[in-house]
Amino acid sequence: MKYFGAIDQGTTSTRFIVFNENGEIVEKYQQEHRQILPDEYSVEHNANEIWESVKTCIKVVDSKFDIVQLTSIGITNQRETTVAWNKKTGEPLYNAIVWQDTRTQSICDELSIIDNLTQEFKKTGLPIATYFSLSKILWLIRNVPEVAKNLEIDNVCFGTIDSWIIYKLTGKHLTDVTNASRTLLLNIETGEWSEKLLESLDIPITSLPKIKPSLSNFGTNNEILKNVPITAVLGDQQASLFGHNCLSKGEIKNTYGTGCFALTNTGEEIIYSNNGLLTTIAYQIEDQPIQYAIEGSVSIAGAAVQWLRDNLNIIKESSEIESLAMKVKDNGDVYFVPAFSGLFSPHWDSTARGVFAGLTRFSNKSHIARAVLESVAYQSYELLTSMERDTGVRFEVIKVDGGMINNNLLMQFQSDIFDRVVSSQKVQEITALGVAAASYIFQNNLPLSTMSKVISNSTAWNPNMDQQLRDKYIKKWNKAVEKSKQWT
Repeated sequence: MKYFGAIDQGTTSTRFIVFNENGEIVEKYQQEHRQILPDEYSVEHNANEIWESVKTCIKVVDSKFDIVQLTSIGITNQRETTVAWNKKTGEPLYNAIVWQDTRTQSICDELSIIDNLTQEFKKTGLPIATYFSLSKILWLIRNVPEVAKNLEIDNVCFGTIDSWIIYKLTGKHLTDVTNASRTLLLNIETGEWSEKLLESLDIPITSLPKIKPSLSNFGTNNEILKNVPITAVLGDQQASLFGHNCLSKGEIKNTYGTGCFALTNTGEEIIYSNNGLLTTIAYQIEDQPIQYAIEGSVSIAGAAVQWLRDNLNIIKESSEIESLAMKVKDNGDVYFVPAFSGLFSPHWDSTARGVFAGLTRFSNKSHIARAVLESVAYQSYELLTSMERDTGVRFEVIKVDGGMINNNLLMQFQSDIFDRVVSSQKVQEITALGVAAASYIFQNNLPLSTMSKVISNSTAWNPNMDQQLRDKYIKKWNKAVEKSKQWT
């Protein structure tokens, strides 16, 4: 039996997971890390705390399963979150600025009016938004004296979380094309940093990591990883795409986690969205062409359930939301738009804020719980319909993963509101499985068809909603969304 592992560093926790060649979890360990919220616009992580969580997860698993047995290891990560650290000491110069952070809106406004860079930004496949790494880098340079001072002497490394972990493990400043494609600094047509953007914005290319194909050799670590090679790095959503075996043009997946992220594979074709979506890199195998995707991103999904739990105390555990929502037959005409960090795809409105609409004296906490769950499905519906318009493809089956797929009420409503089959896999750690299997495939020079041998379908939800009711729900949702816009 062959084994392969994954470091899965997410927005709220870190995991280390070992799989066998049948795609089964052999051993795993998870550790949460703090969400640092200095103000209403800011979300930060302590980069050293993340690194310690990586080490802890690996050590705990190693105590139960000797990781020297692994053929390879992959790394997957929260993507746009940005770290600046000292090249010589390897110490962070500031907290990591998280992808959900919106403090950089004024910087984005500046970038939006630089006419001579419009075409260069278009080549990144991304809109100018706080979501991506560029504005976070510029904020660090402008607001953290230690960053500015060290940048003058070429002593700063900027990187997404994959780069940070690779650096701590190997001493190398590297990233892969998928993570690089989330910075707003990558020319996705060439797979290289945009020299014009870097020069115009005074960001030294020497401060950025070297870009490698997603499936390639990223190095080893003798102490923690016992020299097991790191042979795949994928941003978390691209790893999920890989884990679902969406490796052919036209296949689609949606992940229900802290946020929601839908990706459809467009193969070697770059499709620039006309419907508020992102063009991004799906993956690249060493010595092979880049594969592309269209992505839709929702900022708040599972995070809204956490908000009900932690801020409103409507539930004690996140798992309680389904039973609470099922105490009522429908949403009671209550709609919730969770625009805590503005609206991402397809609206891209950073001024939007969260809204409950349709509340009456009849409304109770069950209606609120149901509205929160349904908001996740509505937001995903917007992503999926936009993708169909961009690609001209009707998706018959939506492959899903993430913690929220355990909620049958949500998954059935998703199927109903989109009028498509929704399908999950037996193994729910799809993101980790995707990058671990990718590392195994590359290390052993196996075909991509190997992925079909390590996945198995588990549950399917079929649509069962009258079209008239579906249209009514969507109309009301759209009305609520408009109420949330231009709040700030």
